[in-house]
Amino acid sequence: MAEILVVGAGPVGLTLACELARHGVRPRIVDAAPHPSAYCRAIGVTPRTLEVWDDMGVAREMIDAGLWLTGLRSIVDGRWTGDAVQPALSLPYAALGLPQYETERILARHLDRYGIAVERGSTLTALDQDGTGVTARIERDGRPAEEVRAAYVVGCDGAHSAVRRRLGIGFEGEAYPWPFMLGDVRIDWDVPYGLSVRALRLVEGGPPDLFVAIPLPEPGRYRVSMLAPPHLVPGGGTDHGIQAELAGPTLADLQAVADALLPDPAPLSDLRWSSVYRISLRLAAAYRRGRCFIAGDAAHIHPPTGGQGMNTGIQDAYNLAWKLALVATGASPESLLDGYEGERRPVGAEVIARTRRASESYGRERGGAPDRAADAQVSISYRGTGFVAEEAEELGGPAAGDRAPDVNGLGRPGLGFPLRLFDLLRGTRHVLLVHPDGACDREEARALSDWMQHHAALLQDHLRVVVVVSAGADRALPGAELIEDRAGTFAEAYGRRAMSYLVRPDGHLGWRGRSWREPGLGAYLRKLFLAA
Repeated sequence: MAEILVVGAGPVGLTLACELARHGVRPRIVDAAPHPSAYCRAIGVTPRTLEVWDDMGVAREMIDAGLWLTGLRSIVDGRWTGDAVQPALSLPYAALGLPQYETERILARHLDRYGIAVERGSTLTALDQDGTGVTARIERDGRPAEEVRAAYVVGCDGAHSAVRRRLGIGFEGEAYPWPFMLGDVRIDWDVPYGLSVRALRLVEGGPPDLFVAIPLPEPGRYRVSMLAPPHLVPGGGTDHGIQAELAGPTLADLQAVADALLPDPAPLSDLRWSSVYRISLRLAAAYRRGRCFIAGDAAHIHPPTGGQGMNTGIQDAYNLAWKLALVATGASPESLLDGYEGERRPVGAEVIARTRRASESYGRERGGAPDRAADAQVSISYRGTGFVAEEAEELGGPAAGDRAPDVNGLGRPGLGFPLRLFDLLRGTRHVLLVHPDGACDREEARALSDWMQHHAALLQDHLRVVVVVSAGADRALPGAELIEDRAGTFAEAYGRRAMSYLVRPDGHLGWRGRSWREPGLGAYLRKLFLAA
């Protein structure tokens, strides 16, 4: 029996499969398409998604294949209104431009390192679950249907998700009445590398006429999008996504819009692909039914304003993978899986609400450009959800549920180079960050050592302890990683007071308290791990 069956091999499904494998669970991944998609659906990668890829070990490959998105040039009613440069957010990564087919290629190659390949041309046609597992029926052209038995099934199969439909999960929302067209073209113009271009003609009471060009890594190439003329969409339709059954726009169709909206000539050439595209606003009524889950576009779809769709889906998978792995291997109770919907569905709802507002005000934003700082996705928090425990509510700094901020300039005895906090958090285990008031005195060290000895089995398999002390502290603490806050950056980000944090494998704080001695930490660990 396959422990986990992943349906869909786009960025979300591939991320989930890679993360399950990294956490020690071997998934099986299938996709109905015989080949990876050549369409560049998504380009923008948020700083938070790059942090996810950093933890996974693929950030450098993604960066090498992409380009940094440096800002936005806006043109309204034929007049240049200025260049909005990406704000400096004091984050480990900026916004990256990477075609979706490159994202999928790198993730598929990473999955292959675990000895797992996507089973393509495999369509899910039936799904039935009971108290011990799920039976899925997989059909392939020219081959007998196969019944696959799995402990869990996750549908990452897009807006038309077969898994969601088989589970009977509602997908309410509305379709935008205006179809769009996309194209991958070369543009001959004087625009700096990495800068996007948005040309608009505002229309009272309706969407603006628009021409949007997002740069691709190859110099001079762009993914362009604009409203589609009626002759490309006979009969209308309200479907979501790329309309593969319709003929895509010609180079002349795309050039006509560019000529109408750009103040200077911008010849388009070398059209590699084009398509008609529709968008909707929909949120699944649930992200889970028993042993089956949905993630990504199967759970939420919305306008691409801000590029949040793929990124939100990747982070769905990142949130779900460690929980599924702990439960599938018998380390955590089944109740941990309830935390997926409780944490991620509100995020999907908020993204839909924000992209709706951004779409309705598109081109009319104050300053003439969208608020890119809000699109970094580092402010997402799970405060107040079921597997988050806060015991220092009145104190400042990152709270339980928040993303753990990165910190530079840390040191470790014996190492001649500085460390980032993310270097210490990287991996599949929870990390208990202990920040004593200054140095870790003899009594504190002895008590913490005894606590670690008591939890030795748990620490070996699922938990690490990192003690962050002030610069120059010489207290040895066998079994723990002793880190010096040499530049004072940890104290600046997390507070100068004594505090302890339990960081989850997805980089969010699961528990926070004034000290690791507090009984709340033990209660939280017992809720999280069966062996605690």
